[in-house]
Formats: sequence, C-alpha cells, structure tokens
Amino acid sequence: MRNRGSLHAQRLRAAYLFMLPGVALFLIFYLYPLIQALRISLYEWSIMPGQDSRFVGAANYLRALRDPIFWLSMRNTVLYTAVTVPGQMILAMLVALALHAIPRGRVLFRTLYYLPVITSWVVAALLFKFLFHSQGGLINYLLVDVLHLADRYIPWLQNPETALIAIMTLGIWKGIGWSMVIFLAALQDIPLELYEAAALDGAGRWGRFRYVTLPMMRPTVIFVLVMLVIGGFNVFLPVYLMTGGAPMHRTETLLTYMYNEAFNFLDFGYGAALSYMLAALIFLLSLFQIKLLRRPMEL
Repeated sequence: MRNRGSLHAQRLRAAYLFMLPGVALFLIFYLYPLIQALRISLYEWSIMPGQDSRFVGAANYLRALRDPIFWLSMRNTVLYTAVTVPGQMILAMLVALALHAIPRGRVLFRTLYYLPVITSWVVAALLFKFLFHSQGGLINYLLVDVLHLADRYIPWLQNPETALIAIMTLGIWKGIGWSMVIFLAALQDIPLELYEAAALDGAGRWGRFRYVTLPMMRPTVIFVLVMLVIGGFNVFLPVYLMTGGAPMHRTETLLTYMYNEAFNFLDFGYGAALSYMLAALIFLLSLFQIKLLRRPMEL
C-alpha cells in the first residue's frame, strides 16, 4: 500500500509539473490582465509618471449608460450581429447541403469556401475598402459603368447606412466557410438510415431536412450560433480599417469605441469599463441562447 501511495504521489507531482507552464501563462497573460482591467475601470486612470489615479467607483459604468455614443455603438453592434449571424448560418447551411450532396469535388469546393476564413482580416478589410471606394471602387464601376444600374457613384463608406452594408457584407463573406465546415462535418455524421426511414414514411426533401437534419444538427447549430454571436459583438478590424467609426461615430461599434477611448483619448478607466460591460453582455447573451435552444424542439 505504501508503494502504491508513493507511486500515486509521484504521478501527481509529474502531472502538476506538466500543468505548471500552462497555468503560469494563464495567470500572467489572462487572469492578471482581467483583474487589472477591473481595477482600472474603477479609477480615473492616469498613465503619467508621478500622478495618482483617482478612485471613482462605478462612475465610469454610469457614464457609459448616459453616453449617447455608447448607445449608438451598441445599436450598430447589435445590428451588425443581427444581420451577419443569420446571413452566415443560412448561406453556410446551403453550401454545406450542396457540398454534402455532390459526389465529387467536395474537397476542392470546401477549400475554396474556406479560403476567406484563413485570409487575414487586415487584408480582407483593405480589399473591401477598395471594392467599395466611392470613386475607383469595383462595385461602383460595375453598377454605373458596366450594368448602368445607377447614374452616379455611391459614397459607400462615407454614408453611415451604406458603410454598415459594406462592413456586414465583409463579415458574411468571411464567415461562411467556418460555419460551412462545421455544418458539413455534422451532416456527414447523420446516419443514412434515418433519411431512408423518413423517405419510406413519405417525407420529401423539405420534410427530411426539417424532421431529420435539423434535429440531428441541433447541438451543432447551437454551438455555431453562440460562437457567431460572440464574434459579432467583438467586431473591430473591419470597422476600424474601413471607416474608423466615421462619419461622426455613425459606424462605431463597442470595440472600436472602447479602443478609441482607451488608446486615442487615453481614458483607460472608461475604456476598461466599456470592455467589462461588453464582456457581461456577451456572457448573458450566450447563456440565454444556450438555455433557449436547449429546449425540446416542437415538430
């Protein structure tokens, strides 16, 4: 028994030793910044040497609730998420169903659809900025000079409404491949016997999709939905590179507003408060989605 206990203790020590680098990295680069950011959000933080930061408590959080730009950035973030998440999921599901049905070329088309995912956000954002340029952009060239659908160039990125359309188009285009690969993997795991049984019961193509495909893919759909919503609320680079939140903050999102307040205006206390409010919002939304979509599906 003593030898067995000694062997067990040695194994525990070896396990802890292997875990130590990962735990240390987590504490240094994740947990400590989170705690420090929470502390900063309670202060009117000063980065100047020799100047003390003034404790303000929840004033930064209350300031956000009274800030019209915060609510404007919230509206833009919610609108971006509400458009891009269904757009990505619906198109990805259609592409996944099409690839699942074809006998040949699946790997090739899967690779082509996945290329935007591995493309750098910076490269993709600059590409779309060129495509939607008001003067020399390809979109305006096609609409005005080739198809003659418009009589003048559209200032896509200068108009708040059309600028959001360009940013949302980029978000949908870049995210389809990620959702498609996950949906395709889930489709390949559905037993063919279920489709055969549904066909024997008289179910058509839509019936098989509704009563077999969707219920079997429910956990996958929940996972993709939650991850896409988190990604939608964290949109930053497309907005920052294509419009910078202009004009007059009309295309600002929560992350770009937080970044501008913290690093352009050096208001780190307010920026940290905005980051925690965004994190709390994402957590509550994810929890709500998981609980809502885990309910039994009524057919």
